[in-house]
Amino acid sequence: MAHATLNRRALITGRVLSAERIIPPPGCEIASIIVQARPERLAELDAAITALPGCEIHGRDPRGKLIVVTEAPDAGSLGTLLNTIQSLPDVYSAALVFHAIETA
Repeated sequence: MAHATLNRRALITGRVLSAERIIPPPGCEIASIIVQARPERLAELDAAITALPGCEIHGRDPRGKLIVVTEAPDAGSLGTLLNTIQSLPDVYSAALVFHAIETA
């Protein structure tokens, strides 16, 4: 790819960078998610969430709350995981409450 001229339009439209020049940061994304769900379905929901890659349950309230801690390779995977949890049956809401990037 020929070197693009650096100007505002080229920067906004992404024509300044090529795919070869994008280097993902080392490490991973760590997050905690609070999940509000039907209290009578927490056991099934716990099993469904812990079956997802990188997810662990670190807190549980019998009134329907779970604290999920997760690790994902990048922000896109983390967003997909959050959407997956929000889409599980009997989940009222899932909210990201902590997010950090761990470097290698």
